[in-house]
Amino acid sequence: MLLSIVQTINAYLSDYVLVILLLGVGLWYSIQTRFVQVRCFGEGMKKTFGNLSLSGKKHAAGMTSFQALATAIAAQVGTGNIVGASGAILTGGPGAIFWMWIIAFFGMATIYAEATLAQETRKIDKDGSIHGGPVYYITTAFTGGFGKFLAGFFAVAITLALGFFGCMVQSNSIGSTAQTAFGLPSWIMGVVLVIICALIFLGGIQRLASVTEKVVPIMACIFLLGALVVLIIRIKYIPATIGMIFRYAFQPNAIIGGGFGYALKTALSQGAKRGLFSNEAGMGSTPHAHALAQVKTAHDQGVVAMIGVFIDTFVVLTLNALVIISTLYTSDGILADGTIPETIGKANLAQTAFGTVFGEQFGAIFVAICLFFFAFSTILSWNLFGKINAEYLFGKKSLVVYTVIALVFIFLGTLTASDLVWELSDMFNQLMVLPNVVALFALTKIVKKCCNK
Repeated sequence: MLLSIVQTINAYLSDYVLVILLLGVGLWYSIQTRFVQVRCFGEGMKKTFGNLSLSGKKHAAGMTSFQALATAIAAQVGTGNIVGASGAILTGGPGAIFWMWIIAFFGMATIYAEATLAQETRKIDKDGSIHGGPVYYITTAFTGGFGKFLAGFFAVAITLALGFFGCMVQSNSIGSTAQTAFGLPSWIMGVVLVIICALIFLGGIQRLASVTEKVVPIMACIFLLGALVVLIIRIKYIPATIGMIFRYAFQPNAIIGGGFGYALKTALSQGAKRGLFSNEAGMGSTPHAHALAQVKTAHDQGVVAMIGVFIDTFVVLTLNALVIISTLYTSDGILADGTIPETIGKANLAQTAFGTVFGEQFGAIFVAICLFFFAFSTILSWNLFGKINAEYLFGKKSLVVYTVIALVFIFLGTLTASDLVWELSDMFNQLMVLPNVVALFALTKIVKKCCNK
């Protein structure tokens, strides 16, 4: 009963509300900032990689700009890039990736706005502690009771979506892929995860920043290298692969069946929902990390934030999608006719794809290792984002209780994650968008001022 209710809510949100809001706010800020994602892309790349270091300068509070970006990317590059993209392709066909690209392009302008607003509205205590994120720019946009309600709604949604259910979904992916690849009981991975996470959580923001700035570049390089090897071996199928992404974006019924209208809605909604879960632009999660960056101007962190979406969607997710489509959907692939065998699901689609080139066992091991790094780093960042909002709701005294509950959810995720848990995670992810986007529209003047400096 509860599952069907949550599924109905999710279907309505992803099919209609989410598509309109995400494309709407992305298009709005693209126009208002004169397509900052194009004009300032080079500036963002230079600020991100110009002085790249894996052991950034430590601050008494907050993070370096790169540490903040690494923490944001750690949140963005998770199961959404592997399992989420796989689910989007299985359900919406290869064309769903095109709609993910569209969402991400406009999302770069959205995340610019989120990061600049997080910088502009953050609070700094006398001891130097920094507090920032959507709850602070929501209450800036709307004063009084309405603003407090929207901020509270957002804080509850993100604590449940990321701090608890989201981390459970991530740990479930780690446990299931490890069991497939190594035959290791998932509960053992649960114990290991809880111990490592507890040590990092207890070290606070500085320890988390130190871990993410090292883990994120390493995990990205490992995955990109493996994906490029597959694509080089399957290079003759690349033109057909790219062609399928564009063709099935506008003729999805040719691969997923059903009427044209239904198929197009499915492809578009899958692209929007899984695109959100992947790059998180408009969701209001990554501004927590960008608020902590020690930069000269809010604009500086805004252009850096855009690069996070670019890396997440146009690099990592796209390479994973190209591997899946070029090995499984091309003429010699097992999904060439659109029929999905019972043995194939979103959890093992990437492993199957890499396995066609690397061999079944090594392909499973490679994806399991990558997914461990992706999901583990996401757990670290999402826990931080939930913690910031738990403190906003209940004060610092609540953080010990929050951490214990979060660790319990992480362990339980490796034992089981029912369809209800996945659906609840999706629902609260999508509910976060509502107050966040409303505030983004209301604060357009601040963003334009920062962009024009």
